[in-house]
Amino acid sequence: MNKNDEVEYCNLELRFDRQHIQDLIKDLIKDGYSLYWSENESVFLISVRTGRKLVKLRFQRIKDGYKLVGDYMIRDARLSEWMEKLIGDMRGHAVVKRFRDRQIIIENILFGEVIRLVEISGYQQRVLYQKGPMLTDQELTKLFYSGEGEERIRQRRIEVDEQLDRLNEALRSEDAALAESCMAELSFLQRELNMLEW
Repeated sequence: MNKNDEVEYCNLELRFDRQHIQDLIKDLIKDGYSLYWSENESVFLISVRTGRKLVKLRFQRIKDGYKLVGDYMIRDARLSEWMEKLIGDMRGHAVVKRFRDRQIIIENILFGEVIRLVEISGYQQRVLYQKGPMLTDQELTKLFYSGEGEERIRQRRIEVDEQLDRLNEALRSEDAALAESCMAELSFLQRELNMLEW
């Protein structure tokens, strides 16, 4: 990543327990970041100083731990690398927008893996990568007989509901790039659901 790039992380879906958050704080301090944290009954907040900017990471308290919420614009190359490693390690979901010169690269990440890569230059939009069907026939057969398939269908339906909520927010705020990425994820999830339910 170029040092002048800006990277925006949207629709993050990363779940943590308390020990993991404490480990994150230790890692950031070890990497030389100046930070402080605070907590109340609903949110654990870590404020990370990057030059003259302050990035506030919000961890919302949920039933079984914490969830990183919010959208983050990061201009620090090391912190961006750290965030991307975190998304991959936690097998999280995110929409990552990279701004450079007159171009935007949008990555849709599902379970820590890029499923769609889109380049926007001016009014032109080009799909650079689109992940194909996730499951082979053998994997589908194995899922059918193991009972895992039912759980996977239930999980995908929850993800479809979440994406529909995000799409609704994007349409309300007139965020065309976010709406496009939500539609792409919905299309991907629908294909997998069709395969699982067939």
